[in-house]
Amino acid sequence: MVKEGAVYELKDLKEKAPKIFGIPTGTKLDEMFYTVEISDDKAIKKPLGGIPYLSVINITGIPDTGKSLLGEQFALTQASRGYGVLYVTVESPANFLYTALKERAKALNLDFSKIEENMVVIDASQEEELRENVAALLDTMAYAIKLKNTKNVVIDSVTGLYEHMEVKARIIVRKIFNFLKKHYQTALLISQKRSSQTGESAEAAGGLAVAHIVDGTIVMDKKIITTQYEERLYKIPVGSVLRTIRIDGCRLSPHDSRMWIFEITDIGTIDIKMPLTDFIKRR
Repeated sequence: MVKEGAVYELKDLKEKAPKIFGIPTGTKLDEMFYTVEISDDKAIKKPLGGIPYLSVINITGIPDTGKSLLGEQFALTQASRGYGVLYVTVESPANFLYTALKERAKALNLDFSKIEENMVVIDASQEEELRENVAALLDTMAYAIKLKNTKNVVIDSVTGLYEHMEVKARIIVRKIFNFLKKHYQTALLISQKRSSQTGESAEAAGGLAVAHIVDGTIVMDKKIITTQYEERLYKIPVGSVLRTIRIDGCRLSPHDSRMWIFEITDIGTIDIKMPLTDFIKRR
């Protein structure tokens, strides 16, 4: 059967094509996505100012690499700027998320009362049907998006929606991706790795299902310094934790694909410092 409605002349898509600009995350990632302008036959990079508008970005990494912190920092930054945010918590009960967000807002010196007004939370951690039935989850998300006129979504974690049925990961992620596009949401999907998967790879539970479908992937990793060679290479003591972040790819915007060093500060915020190459060359 021919689907004539799926066929477009390229010129007819002009009015529907989204604008390319940045949605701030509150981190140095905002400078790592960029646009390119041509001036005097020279390509000039200009920071986008955030993740691309209407992008769906996968955040993946092994445990304790700061994935949830990055999602929270993005959500808080957007809500504090007056934009509606939908936070779908699949792992932590909503009352615990509230406490974490409040403490994080304090650390970022943000007005939490304004954030409360602009953020809506779906607690899928306490509702089995929302975790097991993607249609029920999407209907609930549609209601929440309309309720707060949200522009941004964080799902922590998308892995929790297929953790015992990874064979369905691609189907579930595709439905969520299409839903977010239909509702014009900029989103972070946090995904978890299995113990057998390396920290530097974009692969997560469900294989590369998430990475292949979404617009881009950010990989967060950590390395514990255990040898004298590593101590000399990285110039930090044995026993230290070296944290890295990398934009693995993004189809909507040029980006810095280098591995960067970051820290989780004492007050629980993400602080991206410098490229790994510069970190090794310092001193």
